[in-house]
Amino acid sequence: MQVIKIHHPYDPELIPEGPVVLAMGFFDGIHRGHQAVIKTARKIADEKGVPLAVLTYDHRPEIVYQQYPAGGVHYLTPLPRKLDLLKQLGVDRVYLVNLTSALSALDPQKFVDQYLVGFHTKVAVAGYDHTYGADASVANMAHLKDFAKGRFEVVTVDKMTLQDNHKVGSTRIRQLLDTGDVQSVNELLGYYYQTSGVVVHGFARGRTLGFPTANVAWPELEWLPAIGVYVVQMKIGERWYDGMASVGRNVTFGDHNEKTLEIYLFDFNQMIYGENVQVRWIKRLRGEVKFASVDDLIAQMRLDQHHSKLTLQNLKALPGQILQ
Repeated sequence: MQVIKIHHPYDPELIPEGPVVLAMGFFDGIHRGHQAVIKTARKIADEKGVPLAVLTYDHRPEIVYQQYPAGGVHYLTPLPRKLDLLKQLGVDRVYLVNLTSALSALDPQKFVDQYLVGFHTKVAVAGYDHTYGADASVANMAHLKDFAKGRFEVVTVDKMTLQDNHKVGSTRIRQLLDTGDVQSVNELLGYYYQTSGVVVHGFARGRTLGFPTANVAWPELEWLPAIGVYVVQMKIGERWYDGMASVGRNVTFGDHNEKTLEIYLFDFNQMIYGENVQVRWIKRLRGEVKFASVDDLIAQMRLDQHHSKLTLQNLKALPGQILQ
């Protein structure tokens, strides 16, 4: 997959010759709604015998349009992960556009002329709520055919909802992660939510309890699920290992501890400090509890392990899952 970085105003020499089908969106999470857009575009590209290109951005639009949040900006799929998922979906080319104030100041017609036409778009495909400028009342899919002026076709992909009538969307996924409901997150994604990190030294309390854990430092930009205990799998090298994770502050051992991510892998006994790992989030077991004694904590961890193993024994691919 070719990745072309674009900064406004861009050099036309960067753009390969020949028509493309262009899928547009920020695509944070590459959830099932996003996948529907890209699959639609892929099908059209195959029918027309042209490459599938994606126009996406290097950071969330809020950075340009709003005050920077005090807690920082986090992503469901940081850029390397997003590019990997796009590649898995069969995208041939990604136009990675640096979203700046200068770019956002373009009126919709100029944006279409310079970017969609400039990228040799034959068919533009996007979700029903996709916008391409600060004024969403004008720079939207309903008006794109007018701006296209017959130079390319426009295909709009309808809203996707699940059985509970909730829209499949990135905002909903972030809300669910903030409550720890990773099972619902996975249903919206169509694959298991994943974060990354590096294994670092912790306080080694788990080893003294009979549950030696890997302390994983996660990237600041990634959206970590809420505090609690989870069934997980962790990838080291090319292999996934079963385990359980605690996102929390170790409140049994004090009231002012920093938040940590500690993962206990079942039947595992290797030194893995410094390993870059991925964590696959399967199910939330419970919230964090301040236990009256260490013995109570150990008893609960044994119960958590039992429930985790039962969950993992019955683990199946999600319906329609295409991504790992």
